[in-house]
Amino acid sequence: MLKVLAGAFFAICLLCNTAANASWPERPVTLIVPYAAGGITDILARLTAEYLQRMFKQSFIIQNETGAGGIIGAANAARAKPDGYTLFFAPIALLTLSPLTTKVNFATSDFEPISIVASSPFVVTVGKDFPASSISEFIAEVKKKPGSYTYASAGLGSTTHVASLLFLKSAGLDMVHAPYRGVGPAFTDLIAGQVQMLSASPVELKPFIGSDRVRPLGISSKQRSKYLPDVPAIIETLPSPFVATYNGLMAPRHTPKEVIDMISAEIVAAEKTPEFLERLSKIGVEPLGTTPQEMAEEIVADMQRWRAVANDIAPRGQ
Repeated sequence: MLKVLAGAFFAICLLCNTAANASWPERPVTLIVPYAAGGITDILARLTAEYLQRMFKQSFIIQNETGAGGIIGAANAARAKPDGYTLFFAPIALLTLSPLTTKVNFATSDFEPISIVASSPFVVTVGKDFPASSISEFIAEVKKKPGSYTYASAGLGSTTHVASLLFLKSAGLDMVHAPYRGVGPAFTDLIAGQVQMLSASPVELKPFIGSDRVRPLGISSKQRSKYLPDVPAIIETLPSPFVATYNGLMAPRHTPKEVIDMISAEIVAAEKTPEFLERLSKIGVEPLGTTPQEMAEEIVADMQRWRAVANDIAPRGQ
């Protein structure tokens, strides 16, 4: 009799939980963004929140929790109640790359993947006076003077830093690293000739397209970008790993699968609509709209890419 009663109680609880998930969201949903307003991650998060708000007829509120290169926001999101009312929007490199470069108080396993909204590859870019107009010419020039040229990044352990390392390693090149506090100052010194190379996203490169101040040589995607059709993919010249930054939506671990699947389905549907695609195009990113499983697979692949150059990054805590 006790076993029968226990089984009935479990079944009732399961039905109640399923009913509760089916009625989600009954109140506003918070999207934690670990960076300041105005950046590419924040812009994509707001675009996603706006769409989900319209689809679910409930408020989706952006909450910018900045600090420590995104680590504070990630830790707060990991500790949030897993009820579907707190989500996390960030580049997955924050989960896969940060543990290699600094001390963090969260793990990739603390999050449930929902969907990658968009990706952005990196463009190997030089200043106008650098004596190379192609990836092959760049490689030949740097090999003539190993250790003499400098490449910039948005900071030690940043995606721009590690994307450059992956390219340089695949090409067998030796350059000196100059970390900056962001891509903006790095571009300033690239234009001034203080550094010779910078790996930046098409979005970051966009303000300089059409000018003669910088020269994009190659892009780290599997094929040429529609935003930079005249810039060859690096793999057209040499075998080099595909590298991109992926911005997407995640949830605290143990968030109900029904809720995750509902959100993911809406994002996948959104990226088939002309309106959403047009807005992503204006930002200059590549639309993805993955399933949770596809996002999980990309997270694993991303970790493997960064580990390939883990020994070339400064030890954690430095």
